[in-house]
Amino acid sequence: MSRITTVDPLTVNNQVKEIFAEINEVFGRIPNLFKTYAHHPPLLEANWYKVKQVMMKGVLPRKVKESIAVLVSLDNSCSYCIAAHEGALQSIGISPEEIKTIETDLENADFTPKEKALIKFARKANAAPLQITDEEVTDARTAGATDAEIVEALGVMEVFTAFNKFLDTLQVELG
Repeated sequence: MSRITTVDPLTVNNQVKEIFAEINEVFGRIPNLFKTYAHHPPLLEANWYKVKQVMMKGVLPRKVKESIAVLVSLDNSCSYCIAAHEGALQSIGISPEEIKTIETDLENADFTPKEKALIKFARKANAAPLQITDEEVTDARTAGATDAEIVEALGVMEVFTAFNKFLDTLQVELG
């Protein structure tokens, strides 16, 4: 059970109504993550902006970004984000079997070597950022990743690391 309530979309000010309208347009609903952030509208606005910039723009394919979201969330044990982004992967046509492969056997998942390198790099950065070596950065580049792609992959990791901690601290329920 959630430790705090979600904000009722019918009771919010105009600033939050506008943000909720955008979120609803993208997702077809307002996830509890954003209804919880709405207790502090500047944080809701900042995080929604970040989601739009990181997840909806850039050069990395959505499958790569959603996979980073799932794997970082698995590593951080955030059931909310795992479920939400497994669902997002399914919504873009990724089968449950392929999602399982992404989660348990990335080497055999359907990604290019560059995409695998970026996913692994983001995952290690989440788990042990101070243990990233110069060689690992070089390996990502050797696989074809540009500096911009490395930063973009880390941006996805960063968003979900923060969301994982926020959601788990408050025990926000998927919805």
